[in-house]
Amino acid sequence: MNTIIGIDPGLSGGIAIIAHDGVMAWKMPETEKDLFDALKDMAGGTEKVFAILENVHAMPKQGVASTWKFGQNYGALRMALIALGIPFETVAPGVWQRRMGCLSKGDKNITKRKAQELFPGIKITHAIADALLIAEDKRRRTKE
Repeated sequence: MNTIIGIDPGLSGGIAIIAHDGVMAWKMPETEKDLFDALKDMAGGTEKVFAILENVHAMPKQGVASTWKFGQNYGALRMALIALGIPFETVAPGVWQRRMGCLSKGDKNITKRKAQELFPGIKITHAIADALLIAEDKRRRTKE
């Protein structure tokens, strides 16, 4: 596997790529078209691409409107990956966080700090930290 795409599907999440030629990450695109185009560009090369999508669900005390928007974004991501022919799997937050040694229990600063340790050459934001760690978790499991 040459290119791994890690996706934190929240509207305030992000997308990261770990490839043989480097690491890149972006905050989640704001529209479905921008999201589709970004994934299309990532899959457009000649390398094999595999995506890891964080498998998330509604949270307690989350409002109805935000739950709806979150679900729409998650569905759009799944459909974009399928439409572009990008194979993917999902991973629960607690699973990848445990493997990466940064079980956050909702504190985004924990995963941001871990991403800063592992990717010192990238300006880490809350938006991209989880996506980078999701991709890195898969990269490590692929090497095993």
